[in-house]
Amino acid sequence: MEPESHDKAAVLVQRGDRADAPARRLPLVIVLDRLRSAMNTGNILRLADAIAAEEVICCGYTPFPPHAKLEKASMGAESALRLRHVATAAEALVELKARGYEPVGVETVASAESVWTARFSSPVALVFGNEALGISDEALKLCDRFVVLPAFGMKNSINVATAAAVVCYEAARQLQPGNPP
Repeated sequence: MEPESHDKAAVLVQRGDRADAPARRLPLVIVLDRLRSAMNTGNILRLADAIAAEEVICCGYTPFPPHAKLEKASMGAESALRLRHVATAAEALVELKARGYEPVGVETVASAESVWTARFSSPVALVFGNEALGISDEALKLCDRFVVLPAFGMKNSINVATAAAVVCYEAARQLQPGNPP
C-alpha cells in the first residue's frame, strides 16, 4: 500500500531557528520571582522568545546565565532576549510601574480573575512566583491585579512554566496589533 500523498505546503515543518524572527517585541515583560528550577526558568525564557516578549527579569535566586541547565532548557533563547537580574521582584516592579507597566500577578489569591476573562493591555508585566511559595509578599503588594488559571482537580495550581505558557500566550494574543481581546 502506498503512503498517502500530502500537499507539501500543508506538511511543511519548520525546525530550528526562524530566520524571519520579528524585530519588534511585544510590550510585555515577564518577572520571575525566586524561581528555584533552572529547567522552569529555561522553559520560560524559550517561551518569552517565542511570544516576542520585550524582556525577562530574573529576581532573587532565580537561575540566570551563565547556567548550564538553564541554557539547555532554553535552547539558546537566552541569547535572543533582553534578560537581566534584579535583586528582588519588588525592586523590579517599582521600576516597571515608574515606566508605565501594569504589574499583573499570576497567583492563586482570592481576588484573582480567571485568565479566560482577563483583559491585558500594554504595557504589561506578568509576575510569576516561586514554585512552592508563590509571589513574595513585597511583590504581591505592588501588583495592580491578579489572574489565575482555573483548576478543577485536587491541586489548585500547575507547574510555573506551564502556567506561564498559558497566561503569556493569552496576553500575547491580546497584545498583537489588530487582535480583538
